[in-house]
Amino acid sequence: MSHKSEIDSAGEATERVSSKGTVATAGGADAPPVRSPEESKVETIKRNSRQLRGTITEALIDGSHKFEEDNVQVLKFHGVYQQDDRDLRAKLRKEGKDKAYSMMVRARIPGGKLTAMQYLVFDQISDVYGGGSLRITTRQTFQLHGILKGNLKSTIADIHSALVTTLGGCGDQVRNINTCPEPVDDLYHRQMQSDLDALVDRFGAKTNAYHEIWLDDEKVTPDVEEEPFYGETYLPRKFKFAIAPEGDNCIDVYANDIGLVAHRQGDKVEGYTVLVGGGMGRTASVKETYPRLATPLMFVTRAELVETCTAIVGIQRDYGNRSERRFARFKYLLDAKGMDWFIAELESRLGRTLTPPRDLVWTSSDDHFGWHSDNHGHGYLGLYIPSGRIADLPHRKLKSTLRDIVREFSPTVHLTPQQNLIFSGLTEADRVAIEARLQTAGVALPSELSKVELHAMACVALPTCGLATTESERVLPQVLPKFEEMFAEFGILDEPISIRMTGCPNGCARPYVADIAFVGRSMGKYDVMLAGDVLGTRINQLYRELVPLEELANTVRPVVAAYADERQAGERFGDYCERVGLERFR
Repeated sequence: MSHKSEIDSAGEATERVSSKGTVATAGGADAPPVRSPEESKVETIKRNSRQLRGTITEALIDGSHKFEEDNVQVLKFHGVYQQDDRDLRAKLRKEGKDKAYSMMVRARIPGGKLTAMQYLVFDQISDVYGGGSLRITTRQTFQLHGILKGNLKSTIADIHSALVTTLGGCGDQVRNINTCPEPVDDLYHRQMQSDLDALVDRFGAKTNAYHEIWLDDEKVTPDVEEEPFYGETYLPRKFKFAIAPEGDNCIDVYANDIGLVAHRQGDKVEGYTVLVGGGMGRTASVKETYPRLATPLMFVTRAELVETCTAIVGIQRDYGNRSERRFARFKYLLDAKGMDWFIAELESRLGRTLTPPRDLVWTSSDDHFGWHSDNHGHGYLGLYIPSGRIADLPHRKLKSTLRDIVREFSPTVHLTPQQNLIFSGLTEADRVAIEARLQTAGVALPSELSKVELHAMACVALPTCGLATTESERVLPQVLPKFEEMFAEFGILDEPISIRMTGCPNGCARPYVADIAFVGRSMGKYDVMLAGDVLGTRINQLYRELVPLEELANTVRPVVAAYADERQAGERFGDYCERVGLERFR
């Protein structure tokens, strides 16, 4: 991965033009941005949307089963993606019919924390409108698939009734903020939660469009600008935050535009190391695009946190690429302008010199599976959800069993960035009863599963995702048993080796930090990536291109065999690949 550096002075000029044609204001963090006429089509749509209103209200009653392009873009800010059933495309085309359109609706659930009542509302909505399944995402939230246009308003209104919003689930704004889902009730974790809440409040969209469209609120003509921070065109692209406790990287903190690592001082949060510029997406055909790990930048106190993050996001707002969306993520701004320029600009906005970051040491990235007790008879239970899909199958009644458990035991529900689920607020007796229920329903407990399964993730891909070039979630169950057999053969089945699969290079399952990743390139074929690490601290490398699905295990087999034979004491798979180099196996 090459990081280009194009140093620019950070003086006090009021306007300047970036190398990508974006005019930006070098004022304070809340200064409204000035834009270039060379903006992308999406920028024009956002500008003309009247603070995310578009013509959505009219389109909801126009009798059509789909939205037109301008509204499709605006809907993303409301947590809605228009999709179609790609399994039916060829048949419908042959019959001369339009695509089978439906909506994916994604909520914003900061930190993935839900009450029992809120969980049950999502469960019910999925049965009434969403095809009978819920999907936990890597952003710690729920998304619903298969929502018809005629049911969209009722779906969002029902979600709102549970005091949850979809505004901010998607779109060019700060997305759902991730944090470690471990439900520990101490001052350190409460302060992390308080800081997360402050960031959510700071970066949540302020437009009244959401209430006007979905909740029939009276239209408002404000005397002041509705988005004092975002302005009329919001951010150049999506922006992701994550907050990790020191030592525990279960959230992949380096994969975010801003990563925050909470340093402990006694029983309190002393402050945060701030990491900047992470992001997973790339375009396989464009070599100038790449995944990137966030760079440790500075240490801030809790009192400085919101102001600092506001300034960082403000720099992306003002200078990010608004003409080529392919290069609009924050990581490309950092690498194009250079860290020296960025630090000078940030210090100018903050009015202070940055404090160097703290050293970061990671001891775990496990997803808090199983029973954890506080020694007073209470605790939490972490459950494995295959690919985050909560659904009933003939051999596994997962969805209905979880619903019954939540109804009877009223736990707090925590969604994890690894697409799993935690129930907290349980007693030891609750645990025994819940585990028995799950086993009767054919749901395996984490202790009954291999580490291959527990460290695996897949994106949704086909048939709903419009970006997918091939399968992911639906074929991962065919792939994992082959690796379990191979690892058992070589005596490494108990090693923590992460395997992740995506249906395209955009990286929704964070494949580029995995030990082994399969990234979809064309129907039935994948790029094989190796040499990441299970702690999420290293970008992996391209090993083979366009490998057929049925050959994935055999393609990796020579590397696995060499690792089993040659590894040093305590050496993990990704570290071995990094040490010996992949060229040897090519």
